[in-house]
Amino acid sequence: MSGDKSMPLPEFGPDDGDIATIEDIGSPAAIEARSAADLEAVFDVPVAVSAILGRAKVEVHQLMRLKPGAVIELDRKVGEAIDIYVNDRLVARGEVVLVEDKLGVTMTEIIKPDRA
Repeated sequence: MSGDKSMPLPEFGPDDGDIATIEDIGSPAAIEARSAADLEAVFDVPVAVSAILGRAKVEVHQLMRLKPGAVIELDRKVGEAIDIYVNDRLVARGEVVLVEDKLGVTMTEIIKPDRA
């Protein structure tokens, strides 16, 4: 492939003390040893981030009758955490914040995926 952007794997010798064994890969020490530099290859990959304030179900005829200024009641209460999705996967919960004259989201809870 002429457009191949793969990187060669590093070569380790018998004296390299940083080689993890199968048992070490999932250990907390091995996880902490990983850094942002390990992810440098994916830094430029675009992702879609969505902050869901709430949801509502309306029938099409109700939707067609909406006018400017109409209010649609959502399934969330004021002050309740909003869901933050990355590429349609729930990754965090947070709160809406005002940054200068724009809305933003601050993450208050990271959601760990269930790995079965």
